[in-house]
Amino acid sequence: MFWSHSYRAVRQQWRVCKTLARRVPGASHYPLCPISPSMARAFHAARPLLAVKPVLLADIGEGIVECEIIQWFVEPGARVEEFSPLCEVQSDKASVEITSRFAGVVKKLYYEAGEMAKVGKPFVDIDIEGDANEQDTKPSTPPVHQTELAPTQAPVRPAAEETAPAQVASLTAREVAAQSEPAGRPKGKHATLATPAVRHLCKTLNVDISEVEGTGKDGRVLKEDIQRFVARRDARAAEPAAQPEAPAPQPTVGGFGSPESALAAGPQQETRVPLTRTQEMMFKTMTRSLSIPHFLYADEVDFTSLVELRSRLNKVLTTSSPGSGDASTAEVTKLSYLPFIIKAVSMALYKYPILNARVDVDPNGNGNGGKPTLIYRSHHNIGVAMDTPQGLLVPVIKNVGARNILSIASELSRLQSLARAGRLTPDDMSGGTITVSNIGSIGGTYLSPVVVEREVAILGVGRMRDVPAFSDVPGEEDKVVRRQVCNFSWSADHRVVDGATLARAAQVVRAIVEEPDVMVMHLR
Repeated sequence: MFWSHSYRAVRQQWRVCKTLARRVPGASHYPLCPISPSMARAFHAARPLLAVKPVLLADIGEGIVECEIIQWFVEPGARVEEFSPLCEVQSDKASVEITSRFAGVVKKLYYEAGEMAKVGKPFVDIDIEGDANEQDTKPSTPPVHQTELAPTQAPVRPAAEETAPAQVASLTAREVAAQSEPAGRPKGKHATLATPAVRHLCKTLNVDISEVEGTGKDGRVLKEDIQRFVARRDARAAEPAAQPEAPAPQPTVGGFGSPESALAAGPQQETRVPLTRTQEMMFKTMTRSLSIPHFLYADEVDFTSLVELRSRLNKVLTTSSPGSGDASTAEVTKLSYLPFIIKAVSMALYKYPILNARVDVDPNGNGNGGKPTLIYRSHHNIGVAMDTPQGLLVPVIKNVGARNILSIASELSRLQSLARAGRLTPDDMSGGTITVSNIGSIGGTYLSPVVVEREVAILGVGRMRDVPAFSDVPGEEDKVVRRQVCNFSWSADHRVVDGATLARAAQVVRAIVEEPDVMVMHLR
């Protein structure tokens, strides 16, 4: 209110000054007019807000500085609403959909699909005052049933795309529509819509996804489209010159080719294949992790009692009525050994919290004079290494100390389902304090795991196997019994963790796994 009154008073005073300047010579020196008319012209209101808003790529945490644009959901000229999806990006952790902060018309896309976008930099411009005109709102490619050709024009297709009548009868309507489209029609950015699994298939088969016509919803490229495109490409490549007939394959023994057939196949050939996004993430992460001085500690754990306890609990879960108990754990119908191991690790962290800490090197000397420090963390966020179709991923089970076995199993099942579908979020992949890698589910007995960056320890679990052992029952020491044994392999950051500390912590985990009834005394 004060500024409004002041602004009106100054405007009124300047109008008086201008009037005096026109009527009386030298009125610019009038006491009521301390500012000359020429200077008064420079006075103006505040600069109007810009109509075109640049949208910045937000920081998604964990020190990520760039993301790959996987696909765009909009094109220049498209109308967007607030919180509508703009694009999907792939970071070092997971894929994320970026939504719009404004409602308006898209004016500019700073990156193409497949390019790296910088965090904190603009990646799209939106006109918040504009409206999509009729030309902008038209689809970039007209539907097939509305496409009209001139009388003298006809769609020209390569000979490899000609389909026999018998084959046409077996094609679906979607495939017939895709083959009947003009081959040279322009493709918009919607032609590159595809899931991460389809993009991985494109990289494997060396296919440019922008050249593939998508037959899915909104022009999405499907696996069938990629396979059909590769078949046509190979057929066209084989047409120009007839290749000599290849020699008959040599008989194989047990599914493996003979050495003679390998030598007769010709000189060694090498194929260059770029790394997938997940492999690039693993390359960067492991390169940084191997700058940490590691040491390995291995132990042998008797799973016999845990096998019996798990068998009894699974019988209870099988006979219990569906939907009984907590809603968050109602879907658990069978327990694996991994939730017990994760809980045992969490219980050991209460006695040895250094294994739950992280090292802050502080290279810039911010707040600590450049000296390294240990940062202890209260929650036990245990990462679980998983083998997925996209590669190695490490989702995190948060606050394990406050969870029971069923809650851990339920969260583990949820993360495994999301990992297989490639739908893990950055929150699912961030915040880990220690990692467990269960290589035994594939078959390894021993391993030397690599400590994850921002952590100081990792546990590798080998496969369980039956071994003969002497009985520990008094009076039956000479009796040989069967035991289920599993190997635990620990790695730790030797800059802050010594061997004795890790050995004592490993003994705590071993004691809990070998006597799992101890967990009952520590329920929270």
